[in-house]
Order: sequence, then C-alpha cells, then structure tokens
Amino acid sequence: MRYAHSNFEAFVRPPAPQGNKNRCAWIVGAGLGGMAAAAFLIRDAGLTPSNITLLEASEADGGALDGAGNAQTGWLIRGGREMEEQFQCLWDLFRSVPSLEMPGASVLDEVWQVNRDDPSTSPVRALHKRGQPLPDRDSLTLTGKARREIVALILTDEEALAGKTIADVLSDEFMRSNFWLFWRSMFAFETWHSAIEMKRYLARFVHQILGLKDLHTLKFTKYNQQESLSRPLATWLAAQGVVFRHGVRVTNVVVATGGEQKRATRLHWVENGSAAGVDVGPDALVFVTNGSMVENSRWGDQHTPAPIDTTIGEGSIWQLWRNIAAQSPAFGRPDVFCGDTQKSRWLSATVTTLDARIPALVERITGRDPFSGRIITGGPVTIQDSAWLMSWVVSRQPHFKGQPQGQMVAWLYGLFSDVPGDYVKKPMQDCTGEEITREWLFHMGVPADQIDDMAATGALTRPCMMPFITAQFMPRTPGDRPKVVPEGSVNLAFLGQFADTPRDTVFTTEYSVRTAMEAVYTLCGVERAVPEVSGGIFDIRMLLQAALELRDGKKVPAAGLLHRLTEGTEIDDLLKQYGLI
Repeated sequence: MRYAHSNFEAFVRPPAPQGNKNRCAWIVGAGLGGMAAAAFLIRDAGLTPSNITLLEASEADGGALDGAGNAQTGWLIRGGREMEEQFQCLWDLFRSVPSLEMPGASVLDEVWQVNRDDPSTSPVRALHKRGQPLPDRDSLTLTGKARREIVALILTDEEALAGKTIADVLSDEFMRSNFWLFWRSMFAFETWHSAIEMKRYLARFVHQILGLKDLHTLKFTKYNQQESLSRPLATWLAAQGVVFRHGVRVTNVVVATGGEQKRATRLHWVENGSAAGVDVGPDALVFVTNGSMVENSRWGDQHTPAPIDTTIGEGSIWQLWRNIAAQSPAFGRPDVFCGDTQKSRWLSATVTTLDARIPALVERITGRDPFSGRIITGGPVTIQDSAWLMSWVVSRQPHFKGQPQGQMVAWLYGLFSDVPGDYVKKPMQDCTGEEITREWLFHMGVPADQIDDMAATGALTRPCMMPFITAQFMPRTPGDRPKVVPEGSVNLAFLGQFADTPRDTVFTTEYSVRTAMEAVYTLCGVERAVPEVSGGIFDIRMLLQAALELRDGKKVPAAGLLHRLTEGTEIDDLLKQYGLI
C-alpha cells in the first residue's frame, strides 16, 4: 500500500489483483469501517460479494452513524458528524454508492447537490447570558502566546508528546480563548485528552481555522447519518450479495503468532445464546473493528435518566479486543482507551418538539425558520456560560424521512455532564429528558415562569449516556493502537477509530473509511494508491499561511508567502517577524 498526494490515481480503475475473486472475508462490525471494507473488497480488490460476511452484534448497521425512533416516542440521535471537502477517502467511497434519493446519482452527487444548493453557515456560533449572542464570537481572541503555543504544538514530533495531555502543552491563556471554546465544543476535546490527537487535529484542520467562527466550511447530509449514509451503503452491499449477520457477538479471533507471520486461524462468536465460530482458511481475510465509541450506549426518556453502564463483559467489543491483544503486543493495549470512563463519557439528548413554541424560540435566536428545509444552525451553537458547557444543533428539517410536518428535532450535548446545571441543580447525567430541556430553555432565554411547562408539554427529550464516546482521545503512546495491518500479518487487519494510521484524525467518518481502504489495499495488493491526508500542514508555506490566519484573521495570498521564502529570508527570521517564535 502507498499514498498519493495528487488526483492522478483518484479516478483510475486498475485491474483487480489476481487470485482475489474466490477469497472470502469475515468482517467484524457493520459500522462505517466494516461496510467500507466490504465495498473496497468488491470495487477495488475483486472479491465475489457473496464471499464477504459482516458479523454485527446489534440489529442495526452503521455503528455510530445512527438515527432511529419515531414521532410518537421521540427521535433518537446519539451524535452528529461534521464533514468537509478534504475527506478524500469518504468521498472516494460514496462516489460508488447509489443514492436512495436521486435516481441515477451517487451519494456523493447527492451530498454535493444538497450543500451546493444550501451551503453551511452558522448565524450564531455561541451564546451567553440566557440567549444573547456572545459579543466577541467573530474573534478567536488568541493572544500572541497562545498562537505561538499552537504553532509549537503543530511542529512537535508525536514521540515527544507520548502520554501527554492537552493541559500539558497548552496554557490557561490558550484555554481562555474563543478558539478553544469553539474547538472543544466542535470536536469534544477535554483538557485531559491526548496532546497527540490535539496536534493531529490542528495540523489536519488548520485550513478550517476561519471556519470555526461561522462553520461555513462544513458539509452535511440531507437527513440523519443512518438514512443518508449508512442505509444507502448497506442497501448497495446487500444488493451486490454481501451477507449481513446480525446478533452475532464475536468473542475472539485466534491468531497464530509464531515465526515472522501473524495469521488469523479461527473466529469464535455467540449467536442466539449459543457459542459457535468458524475456522479461517488459508485464503480468507479477517477485518476487526477493535473498540467502539458507542458501546454501552444507554437511553433514558422524558421522565427517566439514561443509565451509566460501564460493564465490559464477554461479547463486548472491548473484551474482544482484550482477547486479541493478549496474543501479541502488536495488537495494542485496549485498556488505555476503555479503562477510565470518567474521562471518556458524556451525555447527549434528542429533543422532539410537540408544538410551535420551541421552534419559534430557535427561529428568534437564529433568524432562520426551522421548517424552511434549509440550514438552521449549521453546526453546534455553544452556550459559553453553561455549567455543562452545553451545545445544541438544529439540522435541516425534516431530519428524519418519517418526521411529520411541523415537528422539529434538535440535538444537545454537554461536555461536562457530571457537574450541576445552572437552572436544574443536578448533573446532566442524572437528569431526565424533561430536566435537560429545562436547562436548555433557561439558557435560551425563556422566561422563568414558562420554562417548566414548555419542557413538560412542548417536547419529548431522550437522553443518551455514552461511556466511551471520547475513548479514542485518551492520552496514548506508540503501540497503544494496533497498526491497521500489524507487522507480519498476512490476513488480519484492524478497522475504525482505534486502529492506527499516520497523520489522520480519529472521531471522524474519514478515519473509519481510511482504515478500511488501507486494510483492503494492503492485504489484497490493490495497486491504486490511498489518498494522502489532505488539508493539513505538510510544508512551511501551509504553516505560515495558517500562522498568519491565526494572527490576522484573514487569508494571505500563498504567492506572497512563496515570494518571501524565495527572497532568502531564513524561516526562523520569518517566524520571528510574524511573532510566532
């Protein structure tokens, strides 16, 4: 497998490698990574679709890309996925998946058309003082010291950041900036999370810096991710002949690790309460989604808090990874990520409105009609003075195909769900859906004498506790995550947020698809290159561009930077001139 920076190979269709047609593949997990692996096995590696089996513990496909519920008991969204133009692997996948909305078009065509007709913008990125726009929301409020810390972190080698947290490398001065407010509420970073992941995010998304203030760089699907991404992909795979087996909990993958090679030889699973499994033949491939952000997600309702379930038992995807990791150090260290749920969990909630009062409130704050069919918040609206650091999103409505006219769906989350609220004097994680709605309405500026009735009769709110939702951000060292294809592996690869691929960023749809593409291309010998991580800093020109944007809040022509570099000015002198070192 190799990477390519250009689009020279982006549209080629190389011949399928010899010998793959009759191979079989076992894929553990039917999330985005697992389904993407199946798609690449068919499209690029030439496997016969009926020889590909996806083993999924739940009854649904898509993993974290979810969307369920109904208009009567409340719609269900665990989270949202913000996407952008530079998700090279994601769009490469969905250019080949037929749209369920537009006859003759791909999912990529559909997403492009939706965003072309209705581009993302945020009318109010942050609020405070009970529904008032944050006055300096159009500024990143970065001091010179904070800007230098950002650049220094980008330039630091990952080896030097092993085991360090964000608080270890960025000062309180940086933490007081709007940059950090916007950044952490958009990506769900905590100060105790990995400095390596923060560095990767800064380098990967530095071209999005100005977009933090109005979110104009984001791309969104027409509906929720289940209906706009997962369902079209699963539908296409099933139509090709791929086998989906639900209710199968894989408990172990036995790997022969003697000698220089590592070969998966057997899968063990539990199905319908009975232990079973399959021997892995010499021509078979095994792809494992190791770890899950949404494992043990538990729902509450309007009158019941969401329970916290941190149990890792046999049949859990975390226990599966533990069982595999016990066979070789090359398979990673799962407890680095799943061992402290106090630092990896937070609560989200889905609000389904029952009358016109809350939609009218959203229209008053955003200036946009929630039922226009167009972008409303364009991403998260963060409440800067919320004790829970609550953010809320209202996507294009309807957000579900089955959503009736006049009903609005909103999504809320609190980054600090273990501290008492400002109106409801309880931690968010202990609150019912109705209580969470009260807290939201308080910060939206609803008069105190209307809050309780509006929360009780104006909406159905379903809280969801996710104990591992930011497990992928836990501080790590080299080897904690297994490589996508471990050294010496001939038929085993790892997929998803807890497999290691260089430079790209976890907690993204792109990361899941990239690991799938790298796994398939490596094990199957696909000649086409995997797209290199795009959009990040790969040369001094991009670094200077980003530095000047941080300083001045405006674009600087790249040609001007190149001219300065060719004048013979030393890089350090140039950085000093711009106050960056």
